[in-house]
Amino acid sequence: MTRGTFVLPTGIGRRWDGAMPGAEIPPHMSAWVTSSTGDLRLVTMEVPRPTGHDVLLRVRACGVCRTDLHVIDAEIPPHRSPLVPGHQIVGEVVDGGADAVRFRPGALVGVAWLGRTCGACTWCLSGRENLCKSATFTGWDRDGGFAPYAVADERFSYALPASTDAVATAPLLCAGIIGYRALSRTRLPAGGDLGIYGFGSSGHLTAAVAMASGARVFAMTRGEENRALARAVGATFVGSEHERPPVPLDAAIVFAPAGELVQDALAATAPGGTVVLAGIHMTDIPAMTYDDHLFRERDLRTVTANTREDGAAFLRLAEHLALRAHVTRYPFARTADAVDDLRAGRASGSLVIDMAVGE
Repeated sequence: MTRGTFVLPTGIGRRWDGAMPGAEIPPHMSAWVTSSTGDLRLVTMEVPRPTGHDVLLRVRACGVCRTDLHVIDAEIPPHRSPLVPGHQIVGEVVDGGADAVRFRPGALVGVAWLGRTCGACTWCLSGRENLCKSATFTGWDRDGGFAPYAVADERFSYALPASTDAVATAPLLCAGIIGYRALSRTRLPAGGDLGIYGFGSSGHLTAAVAMASGARVFAMTRGEENRALARAVGATFVGSEHERPPVPLDAAIVFAPAGELVQDALAATAPGGTVVLAGIHMTDIPAMTYDDHLFRERDLRTVTANTREDGAAFLRLAEHLALRAHVTRYPFARTADAVDDLRAGRASGSLVIDMAVGE
C-alpha cells in the first residue's frame, strides 16, 4: 500500500438487488435549492437514484456550514445551478448502486465535503487526495443534504455507530474535520497558546480539541453570542475580532472569511509561529509589511478540503473526547431561516437541520 493511501474497511461482500425492504422510497421529494438571487428556494424534485458506488441515504440531519453560505451566495464559483447544498450529512442507507458493497441496509453513515477523487493522480497516491484536481464535492458538484434524501459515494462516507446522535454529529463532518486539519497544520507545541479568529462552528470545536491537549485558547471574534460561547467553553482570553491578545501566540487559525484578519493574526503570532487560513473563501488580504507580519520565520499556511484519513482520525478522536457541538436546531421547513441566521450572525456555534423536528 502506498503510504498515506486510505483503505476502506471490509464491506459485506454483496451487491444491492433493490432498495432496502420497507424503505418506501417516494418518487419525489421537497428540497432546498440555490437560485440566481442568492436565496434558497423550496422545490419538488425526483428522489435521486444511486448508481455505481453510490448509496441513497434518508437524511436524518444536515449541518449548515459557512461553506454552504459561500455556495448559496456565489462567493465561490458555482459548479451547478440549481443545486441542493449541504455537506454535513448524517443519514441511513436505504438503497445502493450496482457496485455498492460496503454498507448494510439501514447502516448509519456520515457524509462530508470531499465527495470523490480520481484515486490515480500524484496527490491521491501520496495521501493528499484533498488536492486532487479532479475532486468533486458534496453540496457543490453534487446535490447535498438540504433534502430528505441524498446520494453519496460509499467510499467517501464514514461508518457511524447505530447509537449516533445525528444532530450532534452532523457538525463534526466538516466544521470538526476542517478544524482538526487546520489545528494539525499549526504545529502547535504542547501546552501552547492558540489564537482562533472567528468562533463559530469550526472555532468552538477546534478550541475543545486544542484545550483537551493542554493548549490555551485565545478567541478573537465578532458578535457577543460568539464571544459568550468562547467564554462558556473555557477560552483563556476573549476579545473582538481585531483585538490583540495579551500574549504572543504560538499559532493561530483564521476561520472567519475576512482577509484583514490575516494581518492581525500574523502580528499577534510569536517568532517561529504559524498562522493557518482554514476557509475555502476569503476576502482580499490587505498589503502586509515584511517586518511586521512575516519576518522572524512566521509561517502562513492554508487548508484545502480534507482527506478521508483526516475524517476517520478526527471522528475517532471526537468519540474519545466525547466531543459535543453547541447546536441550534432547525426543522427542515426553516432551512432558509438557518442560512439567513448564519449570514447575519444571529446564532452561535453549529446550526443543524433536524429532519425529525416539526415546524
